[in-house]
Amino acid sequence: MNDFQTIADRVEIEALRGEFTDAAMMRDRPRLASLFTPDGALRMPNIPIELVGREEIRAGGERLQNQWDFFVQTTHPGTILLDGDTATGRAYIQELARTLDGRQGLNYAVYHDRYQRTLEGWKFTERVYEVRYLDTSPLAGTAPHTAQGPTTTPADATTIPADTTATPTIPADATTTPPPAASFTDPAPAEQLHRAATALRTGGFTVEILDDAASARIRIKALVPKGASVLTGASETLRLSGIDEDINTGGHYDAIRPRILTIDRATGADDIRKLAAVPDFVINSVAAVTETGSLVLASGSGSQLPANAGGAAHAIWIIGAQKVVPDLSTALRRVQEHALPLENARAQAAYGMPSAVNRLLVLNAEPRAGRGTVLLLREAIGY
Repeated sequence: MNDFQTIADRVEIEALRGEFTDAAMMRDRPRLASLFTPDGALRMPNIPIELVGREEIRAGGERLQNQWDFFVQTTHPGTILLDGDTATGRAYIQELARTLDGRQGLNYAVYHDRYQRTLEGWKFTERVYEVRYLDTSPLAGTAPHTAQGPTTTPADATTIPADTTATPTIPADATTTPPPAASFTDPAPAEQLHRAATALRTGGFTVEILDDAASARIRIKALVPKGASVLTGASETLRLSGIDEDINTGGHYDAIRPRILTIDRATGADDIRKLAAVPDFVINSVAAVTETGSLVLASGSGSQLPANAGGAAHAIWIIGAQKVVPDLSTALRRVQEHALPLENARAQAAYGMPSAVNRLLVLNAEPRAGRGTVLLLREAIGY
């Protein structure tokens, strides 16, 4: 190999490493995955994460990128050792990041690389990430929340997120150990509420942000006309706010739940099912709402889910601020780790039997304009 070829190879490999950082910063995961050979691997032993193949690398990164409040990666040139059509090298990384759930940090790390010459040019066959220094002190800066260049649609995956570039900026134990369930009781800050509201509106929901449950109680009276048939969910939010009482004992509506309670479940199961499935209005809460615009409802019997899913002509969900979470995987954790134990205790006391999450409903969008209304509260209420 002549000197010119050596120089050209080194320049191309350096450009490959720069392209990796640019794709990470621009949240362009398909481009980042394309920088690897088809069987290339991204390994992060500190976390631990191991992604093999372009599809795993792309999907793993997309699951996390929507959690970022901000992320900055700076790459410093390191060594490149050529060996014909293969090469090894190191690149030095400084990163800082903060996620939407508050995890944050500054770190310095090393990428240990292996490269392969291909018909498409030099590609990574392996990147191994080694953290050399980690500082988890609160970051003083803020993100401007402006457009961040090309993005891919977040997968909002149903597995615990795995990052393909940024995770090591957060403590390794923080990325593998879920935040404590107590965090599911804290009201979301204003910016988090607004992110959720914006995403919900994009999905076709009507969204109002209200101060408290008392405001929601007043708003329900304006939204639901007298005489309408209304099904209320078995919700602590509705009970504590007084909305359940207003609907089911106030005499102003055709309240479905009291009617159901008068029907013998053995002989009138079909009547119960039909009554619950297609009311004029269903009023309920949810177990979680994501900043990416999904509503998550959990149920033991599933009897109230059809109306929420689309059977009711109109749906209204009243949601306390503590139920806002970054993504679907965190929402599912909230159901299992927080809402279910509380509902189980209630069911044991009320019915002498445990509860269970036998049915889950995830609403990602509302295709019927004007059907679904979310009253997002600034206060915490319910589970």
